[in-house]
Amino acid sequence: MSLLHELRAETPEGAASRTALVGAVWHDGRVDHADRQTVLIVDDHAGFRSFARALLESEGFHVIGEAPDGQSGLADARRLQPDVVLLDVQLPDLDGFEVATQLAGNGDGAAVILTSSRDVRDFGTLIGECGARGFIPKAELSGAALAALAP
Repeated sequence: MSLLHELRAETPEGAASRTALVGAVWHDGRVDHADRQTVLIVDDHAGFRSFARALLESEGFHVIGEAPDGQSGLADARRLQPDVVLLDVQLPDLDGFEVATQLAGNGDGAAVILTSSRDVRDFGTLIGECGARGFIPKAELSGAALAALAP
């Protein structure tokens, strides 16, 4: 894929200033951010998506998209190519395990982190079998917890 546009920002250094690459826009519409891990949040509850976005962005991540269901999450992951997909286990169309299996199978490289308000023990071996990097309970979501499981 070819580069359409570089995103640059002026960075002051003493009396002079220079431009620094902060990202790139590709012909297919993807935007790469040079300085932060990108995250796609897939969850059917708008309130949790909003909370997770605010929390993760305040802790240095760049949330590049939100999806309310599994099919939208799969499409957005292909289009946006995030570094990390924070994926709810219980979605209205496909469950998070199926979405994780499909994401792991297409080799796009995103680290899939499952999340739920339910306890990890409720899912038995499903988390390890679906290709996800791990699980974070919704009540324990933090940038540090995500970073520990993401590349």
